[in-house]
Amino acid sequence: MNLEFSEEQLFIRNQARNFLSQECSASVVRNVLDTDTPFDRGLWQKIVDLGWTAMSIPETYGGLGLGYLELCVIAEELGRSLAPVPFSSSVYLATEAIKSWGTEPQKQHYLPKLATGELIGTLAINEGLGSPSIAARVFEGKLTADKIPVPDGDIADFTVLTACDEQGCVGLYVVDLADAGVQRKTLTSMDPSRSQARLVFDNVPAQALGVAGETQLIELLDRVAVLLAFEQIGGCQAALDMGIAYTKERYAFGRPIASFQAIKHKFADMYVALELARANAYYGVCALSSDAPDLPLAAATARVSATDAYYFISKENIQVHGGMGFTWEFDCHLYYRRAQLLSGLIGTQPKWKENISQRLI
Repeated sequence: MNLEFSEEQLFIRNQARNFLSQECSASVVRNVLDTDTPFDRGLWQKIVDLGWTAMSIPETYGGLGLGYLELCVIAEELGRSLAPVPFSSSVYLATEAIKSWGTEPQKQHYLPKLATGELIGTLAINEGLGSPSIAARVFEGKLTADKIPVPDGDIADFTVLTACDEQGCVGLYVVDLADAGVQRKTLTSMDPSRSQARLVFDNVPAQALGVAGETQLIELLDRVAVLLAFEQIGGCQAALDMGIAYTKERYAFGRPIASFQAIKHKFADMYVALELARANAYYGVCALSSDAPDLPLAAATARVSATDAYYFISKENIQVHGGMGFTWEFDCHLYYRRAQLLSGLIGTQPKWKENISQRLI
């Protein structure tokens, strides 16, 4: 099995890294944190102009017709730079759902506009902590629901969401968020550079997404798990590099603190966690790009290892920066915030660990 990207894919990654290093510095992320702006619109437009939002959309619908491997190299660089844009919500979640299970009219309506950035989409599946079942209901084409939290729900133009029909069967539906019956409330979250919202629907028109139901939702989340794993390992690598650079410059007792054995041990543990997550993410995208039967297990493994690694490395990065690491002036907290946000974006860590055990059995 070849676990290396091709020359073309590596070229895309290098171009993305160069672009984001110039256009998405820590000051760009901080500007979103310091203001009421939900995301960086200028950066988002430049990403759209580069064609990243069209990458996985078939050429028939105005996309570039590329695959998951190309999308993953972009995801890793977005994670490395902490880009404050709704890329994962619109591209991984909404676009993937419509591309895979939408009716032909739905594809023709949404996909070209998603490709050009005219529309931003998201996925709404959560209904708060402790929800034992889906309370959202669709009756005679009208939706009543309360979804919280919804990633980028305060800026999205439409959402794909889960709801039950008159017979109690779970399905996926497409809803226009500009409807007067939709109420939005931006939530206070761990990482305001990627906004979260509460969406309340009161008798709002809802369109069934083809015949998609619970099985298709699980398939969608498996795909997204792999893509998010690459964002997470991108953040892991950036946090590790940040810690190494600081400890080489910080002196104590006449020598760089990077030379101290205790610091070396921390970096060794961080590196092992990162490489384990990277290996699982690479295996996940191999399974995803080839539609392998072991994708469910590979996706869950990639998700768990990348989430654990990002939390651990972002936390240890704060520690190696010493007493200044947790302060606002340093950028360590930006990665810690993003690690926390991504850890719950498509389900909690215990749920994905349960998925691993069930899929092994």
